[in-house]
Amino acid sequence: MFVKFNPGDMELKETVVKINRVTKTVKGGKNMRFSCLCVVGDENGHVGVGIGKAIEVPEAIRKGMQDARKNMITVPVEGTTVPHATVGRFGAGRVLIMPAAKGTGIIAGGAARPVFELAGIQDIRCKSIGSDNATNVVKATLTGLGELVNAQMVAAKRGKTVEEILK
Repeated sequence: MFVKFNPGDMELKETVVKINRVTKTVKGGKNMRFSCLCVVGDENGHVGVGIGKAIEVPEAIRKGMQDARKNMITVPVEGTTVPHATVGRFGAGRVLIMPAAKGTGIIAGGAARPVFELAGIQDIRCKSIGSDNATNVVKATLTGLGELVNAQMVAAKRGKTVEEILK
């Protein structure tokens, strides 16, 4: 359940996951540009992912961070982990996200780790299945986190109390 909001004056931390050199062959030769995959989050349940592309790396990073701020979601965090297991899908990438006991830490592959860190999740197990492309893995992770619901969300949707849901 994606909940969009305005990142306004939140204290956001930024991470560059991958910088990729891309080329386009045109009549006069090859046009080289840089593509940048960025993650932003406040380490308190809000995280976003963005991609920027430009002729120079700093400009690509700036565009990626700006895009990530536009695509932020709210993640329901219970204590230091997620409320339940889920599978995030994007393209050929599949990410299995599972809650973990306190003190486990972040057990996740390279591209998914910054998403969990910046979302404020401290204990989680994650397995990347299928594509190992960083863009697909990060977006699948964000999709999986967006599908998470906690007891309060379910109770509000059904018009019941949390105690009735947890019975």
